[in-house]
Amino acid sequence: EAEGQNKTKQTPTNSVVGCWLLAFCLTRNDPQESKRYRYRYHPPSTNIAYSFTYQEVHCILAMITHRKTPYDPGSWQEAVHDTYLGVLSGTVHSLRFMRTYIPFKSYLLSDEGRKAPLDDPGLKVVGVGYGRTGTYSALLALEDLGFPTLHTMHMYENKEIFEMWTNKVFLPSINAKEFSLGEPDLGVIASEGFQATMDLPMALYFEQIHVQYPDCKFILTVREDSEVWFRSWETLTKSITQPLRYGYFLTRVRKLGYYIRWLFANVNDDSTYLTHPFPLPDQNKERAIKSYEEHNRRVREIIPSELLLEYNVKQGWEPLCKFLEIEECPTGPFPRTNSSHSVQVQAISSFVVPLVVVLFFVFTLFSVVFQRVTGKTVLNWVSVRRVRILEALVGGAQKGNRDDTKRRSAKKWK
Repeated sequence: EAEGQNKTKQTPTNSVVGCWLLAFCLTRNDPQESKRYRYRYHPPSTNIAYSFTYQEVHCILAMITHRKTPYDPGSWQEAVHDTYLGVLSGTVHSLRFMRTYIPFKSYLLSDEGRKAPLDDPGLKVVGVGYGRTGTYSALLALEDLGFPTLHTMHMYENKEIFEMWTNKVFLPSINAKEFSLGEPDLGVIASEGFQATMDLPMALYFEQIHVQYPDCKFILTVREDSEVWFRSWETLTKSITQPLRYGYFLTRVRKLGYYIRWLFANVNDDSTYLTHPFPLPDQNKERAIKSYEEHNRRVREIIPSELLLEYNVKQGWEPLCKFLEIEECPTGPFPRTNSSHSVQVQAISSFVVPLVVVLFFVFTLFSVVFQRVTGKTVLNWVSVRRVRILEALVGGAQKGNRDDTKRRSAKKWK
């Protein structure tokens, strides 16, 4: 059916990937999901091949795994599931960084971004809540409702968007050693095929967005209280600074570091973060909470009430669907992802996976060279050496026993 609707020549890999994703959805006992996942990213009218961006793969897998997994908060099942998602997310991000420096071809993962034509271009929904307020769960929900959404976790995967933020906002602030919002070109985000955004930095530009897109709706995601938010925020900041420290020699990681410096300077109201070497200082609790609360107050003050939804993701689908005027609201569990535990695992796996891959290639190269030089494989050489070492050890031990026997005999005769 897909082949008939899409006239673009398909590669075997793409067909397998498409069938695998559709089959995965169907095995979740929800036939509607197969159509939802397929057409959300590549409607038949776009006439493009089955090639998914890294964000799309991450979102699809996260939505599938959460669709039928309503684990109880705090249960061991949730901990295991969060660990799994953390490893999955870290691996996807690692692949993205690795592909920047290792030119391998992939029919599944694309660097082209979302450039499918939109019938009604422009930003429709913007999340204006700080990070760690359920923004990624909200992203999955918006994707499920049909809004292509950009999250800060995937901003670096879109070259044009990331370059815009770096050149117009992050670097000017760092070079001036003073935090500023700069003058971002928000039209670039819509031109890349996104209709919605979640998380920072877009959350800071609600005034400009309201002027540029007067019909745009805003979602202020919040936590139970400021203390809960800060604990989650602090966990995130400690998890991401170490990988940035050790990968700063890579161009893309260095640019991501510009964003983190700029972000921390804003949240903590402290421009010293802009020039401080990695790892960056700990978060200032008093200033961070003050920034969080002041931001939320200004959003409530400036955005008209009819265009603003103050929302905790624990409220589920109903208030979100009502606000966005969605008639067919999903009835399944609301997406829950990117917990503090998952973020920690993600940070570790994003560092470990490239390391394992590099070590694998180094060992493979060493093995090839070693075999050509010695005429033996590494395993054969180790096996021979092991026997010799054991013989030497056994022989040494036997000699030592004989010497001890002689010494005891000599003492006895004396």
